[in-house]
Amino acid sequence: MQKINFIALAAALSTLVLIAVSLFVPWWQFTALNPANVQVNFSPVNLNLMISGSAVSIPLVLALNISCLLTLLAGSLILLIYALKPNQPYSKRLLGFGYKQLLIVLVFFIVELITIPLILQAVVGFNLPLSGAATVMVPQKFASNGSSTSFGASAAFEWPFYFAIAISGLTIVARIYHRKITVNPVLPPPQ
Repeated sequence: MQKINFIALAAALSTLVLIAVSLFVPWWQFTALNPANVQVNFSPVNLNLMISGSAVSIPLVLALNISCLLTLLAGSLILLIYALKPNQPYSKRLLGFGYKQLLIVLVFFIVELITIPLILQAVVGFNLPLSGAATVMVPQKFASNGSSTSFGASAAFEWPFYFAIAISGLTIVARIYHRKITVNPVLPPPQ
């Protein structure tokens, strides 16, 4: 009988769904009102940056988005192959590669979200929220009339971010379950 790692299969298919959803639904959303009206919709595979109604494209971020997309796609397809053939001699290596890819992308995404506001705070002086609403004070050196101004800003993690965390947990469970699915049963001695 062909063994299938159903947990890895669910994780691989869920990752493919996550990739498709992440192209259209952000993992994190940031909105700042007056004076610039900035909206940022950000996921590892897509960045939509709107400033005063104009789309802004950053080539380096586009390259990072494409690399994350390919990483997720490769990891999910390899995990899918592993899930269907978990007892092959090469299966452990497939699993070792496949289950890590979403974790790597997720950690990279979280590190980006933490470091970018810290850099902005250190260099420019803006204290942007990572989650929730806040009033951001514009330093006097950036104000047109020399006085300090403020603007409202809000940020929130969207459901695909939490879905990615759940899938990451599922890939870890698939890795643990691999030990149980590959154990050879002990046969009684012939009589």
